[in-house]
Amino acid sequence: MKQPPRYRLVVDVMVLMVRDDGRVLLLRRAGQVYASGLLCPPGGHLEEGEPATAGALREVAEEVGVTIARRDLEFCHAIHHRSPEGEGRMGLVFTAQRWTGQPSVREPEKCSGMVWADPARPPADCVPYTAAVLDRFRRGDLFSEDGWPAGGAA
Repeated sequence: MKQPPRYRLVVDVMVLMVRDDGRVLLLRRAGQVYASGLLCPPGGHLEEGEPATAGALREVAEEVGVTIARRDLEFCHAIHHRSPEGEGRMGLVFTAQRWTGQPSVREPEKCSGMVWADPARPPADCVPYTAAVLDRFRRGDLFSEDGWPAGGAA
């Protein structure tokens, strides 16, 4: 009996930079990227051979130009997301309450602006994946599934 192919998926890393007032930084995607015009936290997918924390720290530095010490990065949520096109992704979400530098747009070809948003009332124009992450973060859930049919079968 032939074994089905091994399941593989993209691993996303996201960092919720949390200010003292509880607001989190969201970036407005721009250009020829997925979900252009919508809001999401700093993040992206892991590169080959890259550990999750290193990827999260790299993405924050690349996208908003701040440095976060590894000790200030805290895991807060894992989300197994399925896009409307059926692509599975595993999102690892971290928080940071301390960083060095002032956040600014560092990749204008991919990002047109930044907003500090209340995670309990995220803007309506968030990427759906981001809205799901913010909802779970607000509730304190450690794991969730989003975009999968009821019962989990594709």
